[in-house]
Amino acid sequence: MPDKSVITDEMRAHLNVESEPITYDVEKGAVIKFAQAIGDPNPLFQDEKAARQGPYGGLIAPPTFLRSLIPGEAKKEFPRPFPNNLDGGSEYEFFEPIRVGDRITVTRAIVDLTEREGRLGTMLFTTAETRYVNQLGQLAATQRTTGISYATPEGEK
Repeated sequence: MPDKSVITDEMRAHLNVESEPITYDVEKGAVIKFAQAIGDPNPLFQDEKAARQGPYGGLIAPPTFLRSLIPGEAKKEFPRPFPNNLDGGSEYEFFEPIRVGDRITVTRAIVDLTEREGRLGTMLFTTAETRYVNQLGQLAATQRTTGISYATPEGEK
């Protein structure tokens, strides 16, 4: 570990501060087009008649549909100590199906900051949680995303 942490008090002030909420209407056409675009033939996502006979009583969105519901802007821009960024992956938890006709409110907050030394030097790992809440106030899903930022290795430009 370096002598001095790259995680500043200004960065810590961003922890658990939710972004501005944005609410989306889950529309039938958008769900069907999304399912077709990803090549998922599941009738629960595309066939209204079959979906009405299914366990949810109607069309639902594929789980990855949530990626199309973008959270609002952060209330303040997060100060990045390094110029390079990598996607460290996402983990989802699903609690309620996303149904056609739902109104989903999306918020995002940074929930953890850690640093590690690696081949790229000091790296900052930023974990953010995106929350998807339906019009009934039910938490439908969460997405935890890890971002990795690092300095440009010496000798590279």
